Amino acid sequence: MNWKTRVTELLGIRYPIVQGGLAYLAYSELAAAVSNAGGLGQITAMSLSSPEELKKEIQKTREKTVQPFGVNFAIGQHGRPFSRMLQAAIDEEVQVISMTGGNPAPVFQQLEGVPVRKLVLVAARRQAEKAEELGADAVMAVGHEGGGHLGKTDTGTMVLIPSIVESVSIPVIASGGIADGKGLMAALALGAEGIEMGTRFIAVKECIHAHSAYKEDLLNADENGTVLIKKTIGAPGRALSNDWTTRILDLEDTKAAFEGLRAYIDGAANKKYINEGKRGEGFGWAGQAAGIIHDIPSVKELFDRMMSEGEIIRKQWGE
Repeated sequence: MNWKTRVTELLGIRYPIVQGGLAYLAYSELAAAVSNAGGLGQITAMSLSSPEELKKEIQKTREKTVQPFGVNFAIGQHGRPFSRMLQAAIDEEVQVISMTGGNPAPVFQQLEGVPVRKLVLVAARRQAEKAEELGADAVMAVGHEGGGHLGKTDTGTMVLIPSIVESVSIPVIASGGIADGKGLMAALALGAEGIEMGTRFIAVKECIHAHSAYKEDLLNADENGTVLIKKTIGAPGRALSNDWTTRILDLEDTKAAFEGLRAYIDGAANKKYINEGKRGEGFGWAGQAAGIIHDIPSVKELFDRMMSEGEIIRKQWGE
């Protein structure tokens, strides 16, 4: 069936599916697998140690796929400047740059005149409008169900997507609570022209940097298996519920400031759990979609299943 939308045409991909940035997880193996399967894979730039490392990762991805892929920049979340990392991606002539977290204006300034597709993750209508004003080619709109860092409001995907679709002229990519073909079709019905998935791409075979304990916990989680942390310091993020996140929430209940939370919420604590499987020493981001993830397929197997589900729904709709 024809899955052509403005998103597939913009990004040069077969299916309107974008892989999220996935800090400390999204490297060449996963990015290439997603792109080879027909979506847009991405490398997480700011999880790498230097511009040289990013260039190597881009080159490794090109060795694994001839399809388009992107580089994601989690601006403002890693506590270090991104301009040199961004220049490395520019030097490598990547086709897509996506931005999550923080103010994207400096990224647009550096990308002025660069022939690259620009995607911005937003969590509110005004953010989407601002991204369009800055020159975004598309926005990825994430609802409250999503994993990782979210907006400061509690607006869910079902309401957020049509609101943003009505407010911008550029394509909208839906994110938050989507993990299968049913979610894809729901997003299209809401007016989006593609989807972004993060949590679902953790539980795939090619996400080799995610420890088996992390994947196992994702599979065992239900729809209530995640919690919002960091809300009291103005940077809410959704993670799998475990003893570590309980400690974080207990500290937040005592009105602990950032310094009091730092050791519990930093990248080191994140990596201990997601990369090393140390359940009692860290946390892992995950959206509510964890409750509908029940296996660890290859990316291709996942896409084949999603397309089959989508085709069944299209027939039910009489298309």
